[in-house]
Amino acid sequence: MSHWKVTLPVTNDKGKPYEIEPPEIFDFASNEIAKPYMYIDSTKGAIVFHAMPTDSKTKNTKYTRSELREQMEPGNNNVNWTFKDGARMKGKLAMDEVTRDSDGKYHRVIIMQIHGRLTNEQRDLIGEDDNNAPPILKIYWDKGKIRVKTKILKNLNAGVPEILHEDAWDNDEGFNFEEKVGFKKFTLEVKVSDGKLVVVLNNNEYKVYENIHMKKWGVFENYFKAGNY
Repeated sequence: MSHWKVTLPVTNDKGKPYEIEPPEIFDFASNEIAKPYMYIDSTKGAIVFHAMPTDSKTKNTKYTRSELREQMEPGNNNVNWTFKDGARMKGKLAMDEVTRDSDGKYHRVIIMQIHGRLTNEQRDLIGEDDNNAPPILKIYWDKGKIRVKTKILKNLNAGVPEILHEDAWDNDEGFNFEEKVGFKKFTLEVKVSDGKLVVVLNNNEYKVYENIHMKKWGVFENYFKAGNY
């Protein structure tokens, strides 16, 4: 927990989503606010992340979350990595319970992400009021399968500053892994290198992104997220 903070689906006294950073996150199990949303299931040897619809939402989304956010330097959001730096995240996960829609189909849940971030200089260059950039990777639990979505650049000739704007990027068509994980345990690994992104399910299926979009994404800083969103 030394390099993660958690965002919970409740608000703090300023009306913003409640967060716990290091070192307080080390003791999350005894935090009364965290207990309903991030807790230890001792029988399964797992940390459970519980989220449900509330009025607690971060600025750029309509969904609530109980989700970890990577902090390379504990307590500091301003130190992040680029694709050139390289990065890796591996997790063992299992879906416990999921709500259903009016047709009885399971809602989908984002369980891992790579989120982009503008440097302060990039933020000021394009006149934004925060450092938010799009997520280059979203991994979903989707009706028992693992689905991956990334971003694609609309204008491949775009450069700075155009490329820094969120509307310069679109969603790709997405990719579904073949294996159905259902409610069983599974592993996901995400490996990042210069111009390349690899997602691995259960050390068996691989999805590799190595294209112009990944090369262009190198302009952004990034951080990992994991949990229930």
